[in-house]
Amino acid sequence: MRSLRSKERGPRLTGDTFGFMGEVTIRELRNHGGDVLHRVEQGETVIVTRAGVPVGELRPLPRPRLSATSLLGRWRSVPVVDPDVFRADIDAVLDPTL
Repeated sequence: MRSLRSKERGPRLTGDTFGFMGEVTIRELRNHGGDVLHRVEQGETVIVTRAGVPVGELRPLPRPRLSATSLLGRWRSVPVVDPDVFRADIDAVLDPTL
């Protein structure tokens, strides 16, 4: 039996923006449905094939949108960052000549 690992269909910009696309056969979906759905939960889009022909697509549902009130609440709780202290912290860890 083939592996359930992803078969990438070309490069993606980022894994966050565009999940990897894999393929599974109907038999693999039936026998390993939980594993396939776990991949979908992790952001992967999976094409379901029958005899090598794509017949369906499983993809994650879009994340719920946040309300303006919720976003403002999060923004208010973001810590204040002093740019000079931040730069000093970075310079302490990295070579400043880079």
